[in-house]
Amino acid sequence: MNYKSNVNYRKEKLQDLLKSILKHEDKIISALYEDFKKPKFEAIVTETSYVISDLKHTLKNLSKWSRPKYVLPSLLNFPSIDYIIKEPYGEVLVIVPWNYPFQLALCPLIAAVAAGNKVVIKPSELTPATSKLISNIISEVFDENHVQVIEGGVTVSQELLAKRWDYIFFTGSVSVGKIVAKAAANFMTPTTLELGGKNPCIVNENCNIQLSAKRIVWGKFINAGQTCIAPDYILVHKKIKSKFIKALQEEIIAAYGENPETSNDYPRIINDKNWKRLTQFLENQRILFGGQSNPETNYIAPTLLDEPDLSSLVMQDEIFGPILPILSYENDKELDNLISKYEKPLALYVFSNDTSWAQKTIQKYAFGGGCINDTVIHFSNHRLPFGGVGFSGSGAYHGKMSFETFSHNKAIVQKATWLDLPMRYAPYKNKIKMLQKFLNWW
Repeated sequence: MNYKSNVNYRKEKLQDLLKSILKHEDKIISALYEDFKKPKFEAIVTETSYVISDLKHTLKNLSKWSRPKYVLPSLLNFPSIDYIIKEPYGEVLVIVPWNYPFQLALCPLIAAVAAGNKVVIKPSELTPATSKLISNIISEVFDENHVQVIEGGVTVSQELLAKRWDYIFFTGSVSVGKIVAKAAANFMTPTTLELGGKNPCIVNENCNIQLSAKRIVWGKFINAGQTCIAPDYILVHKKIKSKFIKALQEEIIAAYGENPETSNDYPRIINDKNWKRLTQFLENQRILFGGQSNPETNYIAPTLLDEPDLSSLVMQDEIFGPILPILSYENDKELDNLISKYEKPLALYVFSNDTSWAQKTIQKYAFGGGCINDTVIHFSNHRLPFGGVGFSGSGAYHGKMSFETFSHNKAIVQKATWLDLPMRYAPYKNKIKMLQKFLNWW
């Protein structure tokens, strides 16, 4: 079957994929729990339901997205019909991270298949249960010449990146993103790089303290902080710092209890290596709350740090875990000095009841996307593009933009033959003034 040009076939396969995911949803949720104790609620909200919603939205709109788009012709092309064809790139490689291993494998896959591409998925070796189940689902739905899953570790990733692809979609760290970009450059391969960064969370003095704390706790500690758009550090106004810290503590307890290690709603760090990396961040720090850990289960409690030195490990790179440094500021200049020390982040959050100040603040800084008076939720709207800028990534997807990401816009001019204006042809003598008048008029 020619899936490149047959939109109906693409829809059939996506419909089969939807049926398979619905059939295996309980197994997917169990696999996510097996890999790092992801709670059922989070597994449904951030993984299975998100993918199911994305599939349904794509199926509903694919025929419309795939049609040629007609545009007004240039006067120089008169008479003609000008249009854009949505053409698949060809063979696409999707490299998947471990933190949302089902969603971040399936959503790019859905878009790539919808656009008519062949796809190879490289799932994370750090989530073996989920990766194996993804492989089973894909083999159940697709012919291996259409979509294929290749499991393995770093060596497999290196072998795949050494090959020539028509498009590469990567989600992961900045350091690995640079490796992917370098490999893609060898073949001039276009890429989407969904990376990360140190996402600031600014808390203004006139915010709703308790509600702001509640929303920040949710956005930071969902998935145990292993979310690329989680708040990385808080910048709270000095006037409300003590009240805000108290509110954060109250909201952590309200969410996970006095001992989050026994909570059914709190996942674990993905592996021993990342657990060790995160516990190093706690050394020689002023811990306001939390700090407990258990190497046997890769547990780290939701933790608040007080005014860490900017040269300390925890303030050097993206934390990607349940550790939340709290810094204070007194004025906008201090905010600028702190935020400007880092590369452009993937997300930025502002909490304030002063709408004018909040709007001014989000327009001042460059970042991928964000929220005023909330965290993380901009990811959930398929009408909003999701992607980074600078070191936090390049390219964007979600909703229709996902289809656009995996489609090449081929420009076509279909020229009529019943009229041929002689103005453009040589010899050009005595044509320049007439041409200038013509162009200036248009």
